[in-house]
Amino acid sequence: MGNQRVRTGSARPSMLDVAREAGVSHQTVSRVLNGSDQVRPQTRQRVEDAVVRLGYRRNVAARALASNRSNRLGVVAAHLNLHGPRTIAASVESAARTAGLEVSTIGLEAMSADSLAEALRRLQDEFVEAVVVAVAHSAARELTDSLALTVPVVLVEGVTPGMPMAAGVDQELGARLAVDHLLDQGHTRVAHVAGPREWIEARQRREGWLAAHRDRGLEPGREFEGDWSALSGYRAGVDVLSDEHTTAVFVANDTMAQGLLRAAHEAGRRVPDQLSVIGFDDTAEAEFCWPPLTTVRQDFADIGRRAVELALRALTGEDDPTLPLVVPELVVRATTTTATTTTGR
Repeated sequence: MGNQRVRTGSARPSMLDVAREAGVSHQTVSRVLNGSDQVRPQTRQRVEDAVVRLGYRRNVAARALASNRSNRLGVVAAHLNLHGPRTIAASVESAARTAGLEVSTIGLEAMSADSLAEALRRLQDEFVEAVVVAVAHSAARELTDSLALTVPVVLVEGVTPGMPMAAGVDQELGARLAVDHLLDQGHTRVAHVAGPREWIEARQRREGWLAAHRDRGLEPGREFEGDWSALSGYRAGVDVLSDEHTTAVFVANDTMAQGLLRAAHEAGRRVPDQLSVIGFDDTAEAEFCWPPLTTVRQDFADIGRRAVELALRALTGEDDPTLPLVVPELVVRATTTTATTTTGR
């Protein structure tokens, strides 16, 4: 049967079984199961894989029966290698612990209906009282609704204004702030390096880029699609720079903007004198680019606090609690200037 492990008998696997299977101590297994951030990602993955192979289920129900509360929040997050999802998940965990909740987090290496459904089932097995889903794909909400979970579910990515049980940033407004800044500087056709279309937030930022031009009766500049990586931003930058009439570009995240800045440097195109560039996210690296990157800041800590507030309101019996979206902030640094200077007139 290949490498598949076969269990015999009816004995339920214990935490010690998981520890032996993963090659770690039982204290490490406990830390992973309790959502501790004091475990290396590779070790966490080994433990989670062992849990799945052995079919281990925590006996947390007995502890919760006396009070009918587990005091535990579940978090499912995808694409933790990316700045936004990683920071949002960490912010939710921090806000939950500040509120006195324990946290169980499951990170998905790749988003799929099966992986999300399995993660949600695993969290229910841990007797969580509510779940926060940090997955920006279009199918996430439909899937969570279809599973008819018995606990409240809060979405924190890819949300829209007025959506109940959802906390997020107004992505379209953030894009409009960026593009309006460039148009106010005299640029008339702003190019756009978008994120992948299957991401709701990429589509929302794209819509903000289009709407800013539409409101002024202007045609938008050229559009390029990236995958959030610096390499895709670099490749888009090569195409952007092939058009000498492009004076400004709005990039859907800071990482791609960094790649574009390198392409501009290699092409001898001075930023901002000959090309204005704006990113999105305000990563820790943005102010240390050269030139320091103008960008749109998202308050991830506020998203975490709002997500926990919505979960707690739902647990007190409030039906479909709603909060306004977080308002983003334009952070002007040194990669933007007026079109007159940019075009050398």
